[in-house]
Amino acid sequence: MNCQIEGSRNQSKKSLQRFLNRKARFGMTTNKTMKLKICGINHNPEAVATLQPDYLGFIFWEFSSRYFSGEIPDLPSSIKKVGVFVDASLEEVMEKADHYQLDAVQLHGKETPDYCRELKERSLSFRAQSRSLEIIKVFSIKDDFDFGTLTHYEGVCDYFLFDTKGKLPGGNGYTFDWSVLKKYPSQKPYFLSGGIGLDSLDKLNTFLKSPASNMCFAIDVNSKFETAPGLKNIEELKTFKASLKSDLN
Repeated sequence: MNCQIEGSRNQSKKSLQRFLNRKARFGMTTNKTMKLKICGINHNPEAVATLQPDYLGFIFWEFSSRYFSGEIPDLPSSIKKVGVFVDASLEEVMEKADHYQLDAVQLHGKETPDYCRELKERSLSFRAQSRSLEIIKVFSIKDDFDFGTLTHYEGVCDYFLFDTKGKLPGGNGYTFDWSVLKKYPSQKPYFLSGGIGLDSLDKLNTFLKSPASNMCFAIDVNSKFETAPGLKNIEELKTFKASLKSDLN
């Protein structure tokens, strides 16, 4: 086991060094400030929290291999807790948001604009607790996307999230064609998700320097940084975060 851990650490360090060497060689720079969301947290939330991501995602869809049913440990106030739901009732979402003191909900199903509007109205009750509840609506993309779909969600969501269309609502492990986002017409910030891993660093750097990323607010990672569903590889996440920060600086 110790040999495996040490091997993972060495591989992560090599991946980071190769990326930094390419960055220095080709003058790869961008001035963005990018948030990081680590999703599908289950078995080692405390260890992941030591990396200080901006968001941690906990999946409350019972058919997911990363389904979370425990208690969230105390986290630094700088980390926002996100509950991920798929076509759940408003009552379930509000109950989980209250119980787990969620800072955001991510809607990964076929939730309508009316559903989002009602959720936003119900979440106003959190203001009495000096809290707010961000609403992140997910849209899945493969080769193309009708951005007109977003129009009715503009006023009822705080962020959009673009993920890869696959057999599952999320965590399919591969990327979509990010060039589709060149057509993104909105001024609403979005999360970029879907199969992003250490092998995506060069592609990600190119994307973040392109106009298509102008409204990209956060990078969302999940299955590419696991040793088992819900068990995150801390060393590889550390490498990715350092690479992303170096890239953006």
